[in-house]
Amino acid sequence: MEKNNLENSRRDFIKKASLGVGVLGLSTMGVNAKSYSRIMGANDRVQVGIVGFSNRFRGSLVPSFMNHAKELNFEFVAVSDIWNRRRDEAEAYIKEKTGNTIKKYRNNDELHAAKGIDAVIISTADFQHALMAAEAVRNGKDVYVEKPMAETLEDAKILLKAVQETGKILQVGSQRRSAPNYIAANEYIRSGKFGDINMVEMTWNVNQPGRWRLPKLVSEIRQEDTDWDRFLMNRPKVAWDPRKYLEFRLFWPYSSGIWGQWMAHQIDTVHWFSGLNHPRSVVANGGIYTWKDGRQNPDTATAVMDYGPANDMSKGFQVLYSSRFTNSAGDVKELYYSNGGMLNLDTNQVTSEGGLTERSAAEMGMKANLLTPFTLASAAKMETSANTGGDPMTSLHMRNWMECVRSRKTPNASVQAGYNHSVANIMARTAMETGKRVTFDDAKQEVVTS
Repeated sequence: MEKNNLENSRRDFIKKASLGVGVLGLSTMGVNAKSYSRIMGANDRVQVGIVGFSNRFRGSLVPSFMNHAKELNFEFVAVSDIWNRRRDEAEAYIKEKTGNTIKKYRNNDELHAAKGIDAVIISTADFQHALMAAEAVRNGKDVYVEKPMAETLEDAKILLKAVQETGKILQVGSQRRSAPNYIAANEYIRSGKFGDINMVEMTWNVNQPGRWRLPKLVSEIRQEDTDWDRFLMNRPKVAWDPRKYLEFRLFWPYSSGIWGQWMAHQIDTVHWFSGLNHPRSVVANGGIYTWKDGRQNPDTATAVMDYGPANDMSKGFQVLYSSRFTNSAGDVKELYYSNGGMLNLDTNQVTSEGGLTERSAAEMGMKANLLTPFTLASAAKMETSANTGGDPMTSLHMRNWMECVRSRKTPNASVQAGYNHSVANIMARTAMETGKRVTFDDAKQEVVTS
């Protein structure tokens, strides 16, 4: 029964996301979707809708947006949220921060039917990102969407196609792509001075029993104050569960947890620096070893990922990714190794540590290979007309999106970049769930379990 419910709900929702009212309307008037995208003049104020007034939206996205809104002539004009409490909170918060009153919509259908909204920023449950973004671009709106871009390949493909066909601007919230130190690291590796990447080690460790838990809100939310069926979108129709609504990152199929929330950020830099779209293969394991609070997604996970050209197994490198909620030792690390040394994106240092010394090289009939140490550009310069807070990386990333909405240039974290990190996340989660070595079929764009 659950499978049938899933298929019916998926079919209905995907039909809406794939078609979109806005583009259908344009087509009947003989207007090509891509020609509809235009370079806005400086005097044209960009009207932005909030889709999902989350804690992330309040704490980081709003201040990051406000840092640049006056200079670039953007403003919030609306909020869509299926929980009436969040709609009211958004209205009050934006009024406090900007002095403006925004319109409130009960859902995205109402938002997209309204006139005068040019763009939306989406910060909802992880599994909703891709299809909500697809709906938005099909309805003529540019989009900033939080990562992970998608939690299933089906959803990822729908959004990729929608952006390609409409020509709308879409920025994925992979904010490392707008940070000066990461931009410098990419330029350095691409220059060839680093040498071939031969290993990457990544960790994201915390000791937080309540990570992604919201017990107070769970006790306060009432089903009658929201729209549970809309929340589920193309997931199976199940009984009301406030934990899955608010603590979705702990439960599949609403989130993949560690993979989609944390690895998505870090593995994106691997794709960016190497020019490779996804792993050649992944093996992974994980479990709920400590925080046995009813969650379904692991509190500890590890993946070993092989990267390189599909047609040349003699070239490539390995990525070792690990994350745990049970002990914070090791913190957040991103370490890139070549035969000549290492690049540490925690310290922003390039060093010769571990590089090929004279003695070792002589044994192989080679010359020593030691990198010249230096420090990456690391100051996240805030080019703002107002310093309203938010983290510098997200502020710079938001600015890049806003500038691209005007220029129609491809933003730093494009839909293709989001598609690529989604593929890696999905491969890792599949490998963990099946216990099998997972590969990817480029011709069919499908995950393959061996």
